[in-house]
Amino acid sequence: MKLLVRDLTVRYGRTIALDRLSLNVPEGSVYALLGRNGSGKSSLMRALLGHRKPDTGVVEIAGLDPWSARHRLMTSVAATPETPDAPPAMQVDAIGKFVGSFHRRWDAAGFRGRLERFGISMNHRFGALSRGQKSLVMLSLALAQQPELLLLDDPTLGLDPVARRFVFDELITELADRGTTVLLTTHDLEGIERIATNVGILRKGKLLVEGEIETLRASAVTAGSEAPTLEALFFAHAGSEAN
Repeated sequence: MKLLVRDLTVRYGRTIALDRLSLNVPEGSVYALLGRNGSGKSSLMRALLGHRKPDTGVVEIAGLDPWSARHRLMTSVAATPETPDAPPAMQVDAIGKFVGSFHRRWDAAGFRGRLERFGISMNHRFGALSRGQKSLVMLSLALAQQPELLLLDDPTLGLDPVARRFVFDELITELADRGTTVLLTTHDLEGIERIATNVGILRKGKLLVEGEIETLRASAVTAGSEAPTLEALFFAHAGSEAN
C-alpha cells in the first residue's frame, strides 16, 4: 500500500513536533522510524491514523487523506498504540469478536493461534493482563485484520526477550513476505536490525537520514573498518546531544 508523507508539519502551540517531514516508504517494505523520545514519532503516527490534522504538508495512504477518509482507510490499515487500551472487564475473546465484526478479512483462527503461542488465555479479562500481554493482544488484533498497511508504535515495549524475538522474527517478517507495508517506531535497535529493509532517523521533528538499511551501513564504512551496526548509525545521527 502506497504511503506518502511530504513536507509534513505538526505543531502543538509554539512547539514544532514535525518540521516539514518527508518520508519515502516503499510498498512492501519494513520501515523502522527511529528517534529519541520527543523526536516526533508518535505525532507522525497520529497524523497517519487521522487522529491529528497536519498544520501543513501532505499525508496520503493509497491516495486518500487519513484526516478526511479515516473510516474508508481503516478497512485496510491496522495499528497498535504505544499504550495498549481496551475495556478492562472484557475478556480477550470478546474483544476479538468485537474488533472482528468490523473487518471483512478478519482471521479468527490466526488471532486465537497467536494468543495461544503467546500463552494468553482467551478467557482472561484485559485488565488482569500484564503490560506486555496487553501489547501482544493489541498486536494480535492488528495482525488478524490482515491489513495492507501496518502501523506499529513501539510494539515490543514491555515485552520480555522471548516475546520480542517472536514479534520480530515471525509476525512482522510474515507480513512483509505477504507484501504488507510495515511502518514502525521502536527503541529495540538490535531486534529491528534483523528484519528492517528501510530506516529513517528523526531528531527534533526533522528527518536526519533515511534509506535502505544495508545502503546506509555500507555508506558509513571507512577504510579498514566494518559496516556499523544500526545502533552505531543511530547514535552517530541522533545520540550526540543530551536532550
